Amino acid sequence: MLTKNLYEPIGYVSSDKKYRYETPRQGVLAEENVSVISLQPHRNFEQAVDDLDGFERIWVIYQFHLNSNWKPKVSPPRHTRKKIGVFATRAPYRPNPIGMSCVKLLKVEGLKIVITESDILDGSPVLDIKPYLPYSDSFPDVKTGWVKSGVENKYEIEFDDIAADKMKWLRQQAGINLRSFARLQLEFNPTDDSRKRIAKSEKHFVLSYRTWRISYTVDAKDKTLRITNVYSGYTAAEMLDKKTDVYEDKEIHRRFAGNF
Repeated sequence: MLTKNLYEPIGYVSSDKKYRYETPRQGVLAEENVSVISLQPHRNFEQAVDDLDGFERIWVIYQFHLNSNWKPKVSPPRHTRKKIGVFATRAPYRPNPIGMSCVKLLKVEGLKIVITESDILDGSPVLDIKPYLPYSDSFPDVKTGWVKSGVENKYEIEFDDIAADKMKWLRQQAGINLRSFARLQLEFNPTDDSRKRIAKSEKHFVLSYRTWRISYTVDAKDKTLRITNVYSGYTAAEMLDKKTDVYEDKEIHRRFAGNF
């Protein structure tokens, strides 16, 4: 008689991506993101990672810890408007909330594994790690069903100096990485407001990140996009109201306003 296996995490991911809407469609699109897998102590994992740093890429099997339900049909972003069977997608809404990502390995330091090009959210429990082997894991000429590459529709993103300065300040002062968020949200379909918090005015678009706003212009012909400004989503009156602070972030908004 078979017994049911109970799996325990071997570690957890630390990342500046904490919300679902911050994750890229695939980890390879998150070039600027650096994350750390912290393995559990007192499990002899120091020996388990021996020789791992000789690999450039690794498979990380982890849990979609923010998901509590599954869906037989899902609506994948970017490629299609119709719903697809969840087993034909990489959506997180699965019967068993297990994810797998092929990430780039930067270094191994004791029980810490530093990775990049990752789409794994902060706090995700890691179940296993395996090396990526091109000779057995790569099949570039196979059919990919409904999925098309879409790379030809990728926009080049540029940042005005003032927008870059404000994003740098927010990253340093509040740990908010609007630069990465803007890239992930706008590299493909930058005017699609059906899936993204995008508002359109006469001359520009505005992308919302919680209580922050990112202003940008789009040149569809040249496939280029320019981030022109970053500003608070609070009005002056809302900023002065210290009693109501649902997101507990008005103080950083006031400091931002005083600095810029």
